[in-house]
Amino acid sequence: MRRPVIGIIFVIFSLTCFSILLPAQPVNTSTAVKENEKSNKPYHILTSGKLVTIKSSKTIKNLMVWTSGGNRILEEKNLNSSNYSFRITVNEKVFFVMVQLTNGKTYSEKIGVQ
Repeated sequence: MRRPVIGIIFVIFSLTCFSILLPAQPVNTSTAVKENEKSNKPYHILTSGKLVTIKSSKTIKNLMVWTSGGNRILEEKNLNSSNYSFRITVNEKVFFVMVQLTNGKTYSEKIGVQ
């Protein structure tokens, strides 16, 4: 009878020591950088009903828009413009936008329209 009690005490002691001695998950610095990049994106997406306008401080090279179901509704290549407007022609509320700049950086985000 004494042996199981000692085993239980040993398990409880071991779990307590491991939980105190083991560190938490390491800090992922790449996530912190990504969050910072999101706030410093060089463009703004404005929506007014079904009209979407993208205004950028840098030149937009390519633009792609697709629905939440994965259907591509717009793909513009070699825009070479800092502003672009388009009208949504499908009955969806949520879209994903990918903006690629001439410097090679690509940004994507989820938007909603009314």
